[in-house]
Amino acid sequence: MKNFFLTLLVFCLSCDIGTSKPVDNINPVYSVDKQKFDNMSKAYFASGCFWCVETIYESLDGVVEVYSGYAGGTTINPNYYQVMSGKTGHAEAIEIIYDNSKVSFDTLLKVFFDSHNPTTPNRQGPDYGTQYRSIAFYNNLDEKKKINNYISLLSTNSIFGKEIITEVKKIDKFYYAEEYHQDYEKKNPYNSYIQNVSIPRFNRFKQKASNYIKIKDVH
Repeated sequence: MKNFFLTLLVFCLSCDIGTSKPVDNINPVYSVDKQKFDNMSKAYFASGCFWCVETIYESLDGVVEVYSGYAGGTTINPNYYQVMSGKTGHAEAIEIIYDNSKVSFDTLLKVFFDSHNPTTPNRQGPDYGTQYRSIAFYNNLDEKKKINNYISLLSTNSIFGKEIITEVKKIDKFYYAEEYHQDYEKKNPYNSYIQNVSIPRFNRFKQKASNYIKIKDVH
C-alpha cells in the first residue's frame, strides 16, 4: 500500500500531467518569427521537463527568448504524446536565443550542468523516460569541444560523485512544441508540478548561479 501511494505521488507530480491529448497525430505548428532573431546566437539543451528548463534559461541576463521543443530523435514533426511514448528518440529540449555580447555559450553550458543532475540516465526528478535524458547539443565543432572539455573537467574533479552520462550531439533539427507548452510555468503558476517540482528546481539553481550570472526576477 505504501508503494502504491509513493507511485501515485510521483505520477501526480510528473511533467506530463494536466496536458491535453491532441485529437490526431499532427503537431500544431507553433509560429516563430525567426527573422526577428537573425542577429542572435542559439543554443540547445535537454535536461528533463522543458517547462522547468525554459524558466531557468529565461531568467538569465542576456537571454532574449527560450522555446520548448523536441530534438535528438528521428521522427519527423513529432507531437508531445509521440515523444512521451519514448518511441521517437527525441528528448524534451529548449532553444535559447541569446545575445553573445551579454552572455556566453560557456555560461549557458555551466548553467546546464548547475541546473540538473547529469548522472541519472533517462530521468530527472520525478520524470523518467528517454524523453527526459540529458543532452548538450552543439552547433559547431567549437561548441562540441567546449562541451567535452567541460565534462572532462567536471569528471576529473568528481563534481557529481558519479559518472556523467550526458549525451553530446549535433543539433540537426529542433521541432517547436505545441503552443500550450510555451511559457508553461508563467501561464500555469499554480499547477501542482510547477509548485512542487519546477519552482523548487529553479530556486536551487538560483542559489548556485547567483555568484556568476545576473538572474532576472521571473517569479
